[in-house]
Amino acid sequence: TGAISSLQRRMEIQESELGRIRSEKDLLQKQLREREVQLQAMRDKFRTLTEEQRQEEITMIMEEENNLQQVVREQESQLAEQKKLISELQETISQLRAEVVTTRLQFLTQKRAQKEMQSQVEALQHKELQTRVALEHISSKFERYRNKVIQAVFSAEGSLDPVAELTDNEVLEAMQ
Repeated sequence: TGAISSLQRRMEIQESELGRIRSEKDLLQKQLREREVQLQAMRDKFRTLTEEQRQEEITMIMEEENNLQQVVREQESQLAEQKKLISELQETISQLRAEVVTTRLQFLTQKRAQKEMQSQVEALQHKELQTRVALEHISSKFERYRNKVIQAVFSAEGSLDPVAELTDNEVLEAMQ
């Protein structure tokens, strides 16, 4: 969950940066359109001027047009850089989304495996309990049988009562 949260934060930051860059791109495009409108207005004005004025205006307009063209080139360059950055950010966001999906799948797989192991542990615990109960039952039956064997062996004619607790081997010898 920590990794998923971290990846989601990174993805949100990348998306925020992408939005900021798109806003800048829109602003640059708007400025470019305004410059083109100004340039067109100057061209229209140029047509109405006298020849002498035209020459002066031509010089000023050419300088301004050169300046505007320089600005346009710079803005187009910035726009190209921003498009490249947007592309990189989109690629990063795609990678982050893929990582989130992969991490979630791994988490779900681990959770499923943990549930399965818990189920197996519970089944083994249940079997252990059943085995203990069966062992206790068999031990109790064996002890009763052993006691009956000891009674039968030592209640026979000519047998002596034991003086201490008997081992299984001693009971076997007495029976033989």
